[in-house]
Amino acid sequence: MARDRILSAIDIGSSKIVTLIATISEEGDARIIGVSSSPSRGLRKSQVVNIEEATEAISASLEAAERMAGASVAQAFVSIGGSHIASLNSHGVVAVSEPEKEIVASDVKRVIDAAKAVQLPTSREILHVLPRGYSVDGQEGIVDPVGMGGVRLEVETHLVTGGATAIRNLHKCVSELGVEVAGIAFSGLASATATLSDTERELGVVLVDIGGGTTDVAIFVEGALSYSSVIPVGAINITKDLAAGLRVSLESAEKIKLRLGLLPKAPITGDEDKPKGKGDKDDEIDVSDLGLPEGMRTISRKTLIEGIIKPRLNEIFTMVGLEIKRSGFGGMTPSGVVMTGGGSLTVGAVEAARRNLAMPVHIGMPQRITGLIDEIMTPSYATGVGLLLWGNTTGKSESSGSLLSGFGKIGSSAQVKGLAGKLVDLVKSFLP
Repeated sequence: MARDRILSAIDIGSSKIVTLIATISEEGDARIIGVSSSPSRGLRKSQVVNIEEATEAISASLEAAERMAGASVAQAFVSIGGSHIASLNSHGVVAVSEPEKEIVASDVKRVIDAAKAVQLPTSREILHVLPRGYSVDGQEGIVDPVGMGGVRLEVETHLVTGGATAIRNLHKCVSELGVEVAGIAFSGLASATATLSDTERELGVVLVDIGGGTTDVAIFVEGALSYSSVIPVGAINITKDLAAGLRVSLESAEKIKLRLGLLPKAPITGDEDKPKGKGDKDDEIDVSDLGLPEGMRTISRKTLIEGIIKPRLNEIFTMVGLEIKRSGFGGMTPSGVVMTGGGSLTVGAVEAARRNLAMPVHIGMPQRITGLIDEIMTPSYATGVGLLLWGNTTGKSESSGSLLSGFGKIGSSAQVKGLAGKLVDLVKSFLP
């Protein structure tokens, strides 16, 4: 245990901020030792709109996780979302440096740098450069060209870009707490890391992460991320619809929405099939124990699900369908749709996705973690868990492509000790 590294992840979302602290064994398994979730403040649709409030909210989540873990966080991997996220696919070509020998790692780095050299507005920065596949002298479909012989090396990459201002604001909120940013990951990529199996990625799959204020779409084809986008509609819109339709406060609407999700599922799907009328007893939902200030006692299930929730879900999945069509990969995802995020637990969400997208749909749960996982084995924590797994495997190398490359490099060399450890070493060097 003494040798295990400690990794931290902060998932900064529209509705909640999740901090996870885990020990990473030599085999690469993540064991959760600290977890905390606190309500978001100072954020709207996953973007910082008030730095002071956002910093306080992140601090509250961080301190609670540190208390549980009994360890302080020196650096963390951070998620980023919001409608400023965009993606494009790029092609790179280089001549192998020593054609009579074999391709080496430096050639791979050069070809990725060539693919990364795309013209972007000054207001945008590259978050991720993800190779989709290599080709050597015209032979396509190569996963790792190192060690092969060849003269011409090509790569197809997927670039995820974000707004430079949004990235800087997020970085500032975390660094003001004395926490070093080891890397920033697109929240859709993080969620995919936690929930998708290798088989699903290889066959082709659409990940839909329904968060509080936004919905992330990530399409994988032949094992590689090939399209990323963010839809500025999320689960908070369903809550607002309930509040407007029932004439109650947002807090009361959220309680009612959560109550619906806890009800037995059989009657709900049954109601889907028999909206024509009978069974008025089943139609009434008792909410008297929720203690709503509006004094509401019972609510019609049909009014809630068919009249308010279903139209909004249809809208969300219609927009997802348009993104899939825009990507051009619509017919290349036989694994269907994997839904995650807190919004995926909304009553009727799976049925709405199947109906609108005409694809197989299931809910993705976080995988490959142990330890204090009782609380986090739900889709709501997929991004946080994925950040840990992404940071452990690829975060250090990928962060070199982002605006925060310097911080990523510091992070890889000071994974456990952090700045505090360096300071102690400096003081010791002056002691006799």
